[in-house]
Amino acid sequence: MEDEIELKTAPADFRFPTTNQTRHCFTRYIEFHRCTIAKGEESNDCERFAKYYRALCPGEWVEKWNEQRENGTFPGPL
Repeated sequence: MEDEIELKTAPADFRFPTTNQTRHCFTRYIEFHRCTIAKGEESNDCERFAKYYRALCPGEWVEKWNEQRENGTFPGPL
């Protein structure tokens, strides 16, 4: 029998009731980086936020935000 692959995405969040998930993506990205700042880069506690934003956010957005964080121009509250 072949191994089954289980696909998951971020769970529903009552703060984002509409189908447009742009704010949900951005919020999860910020939550991940706040968590790593508070608990350290190697913390497993932050991994769920990483899974969520990776499931919700387009790769181009994440790349842009990472560049902005490196340059000190990221618009979000970290």
